Amino acid sequence: MEFISRGSRGSSGSMKIIVLAISCVLAMAGSASAHFGMVIPSDSMVMQGEERSITLDLSFSHPFELKGMDLVKPASFFVVKNEQREDLLQSLKPAKIMGHDGFKAVYTIKRPGAYAFCMTPEPYWEPAEECFIVHYTKTVVAAFGGEDGWDEAVGLKTEIVPLSKPYGLYGGNLFQGVVLLDGKAVPHAEVEVEHYNRTGKAKAPTDYMVTQMVKADSNGVFSYAVPSDGWWGFAALNSSDKKMVHNGEEKDIELGAVLWVEFHKWGAGR
Repeated sequence: MEFISRGSRGSSGSMKIIVLAISCVLAMAGSASAHFGMVIPSDSMVMQGEERSITLDLSFSHPFELKGMDLVKPASFFVVKNEQREDLLQSLKPAKIMGHDGFKAVYTIKRPGAYAFCMTPEPYWEPAEECFIVHYTKTVVAAFGGEDGWDEAVGLKTEIVPLSKPYGLYGGNLFQGVVLLDGKAVPHAEVEVEHYNRTGKAKAPTDYMVTQMVKADSNGVFSYAVPSDGWWGFAALNSSDKKMVHNGEEKDIELGAVLWVEFHKWGAGR
């Protein structure tokens, strides 16, 4: 209070400028939120007797706040099963997701097993962070009782390999994964966690609680106890050792290893 009174006795104009500057900084900090590459299937577990075709939504968004951003056609989109990769890029159809450009694909599952759907987007320039963003995004769908391979790396530049099955989970379960970059574990990697608030009903008490943050241990392993059912995204962020040029200047590249996992309500049917 004494600082304010002294300032007011000096130059009230200077004080107003200081207060305005602080307010702008706080407003910018409060409005900051995480970007997530998103690959969301219509079903994470395809059971015998159910519809064999699933729809996958691809987007680049702020999932809790339901704020979309335009996604250009990805550099790659494919599925891996039993270490066999199938290119799905040509199956993508333009779609509006959260009011912005995204893509949809329909895939028919024919055999039992775990299917890892993966998207590599084109680099996205983020002016607020003065860097490019590339989120290598993955989700796993289990089918017809088969599940071999859910805990295997698929060979992305950076990825999260699940240590908990990435399907058949309840809200409240502890989820664990290991962060890889160039096939090697990343000690103490930072992992952002966010809920896909697709109904818009979830409310965050403060901006601090929109995006959760955990750090991996010395072996690159992280843990997070998911508080509710629904789709949750895990994004491990690292910096590339390469640069990209923007307006004639070299800029950093943020590499995100993103994994989307569905959690179910205890005791509820499908």
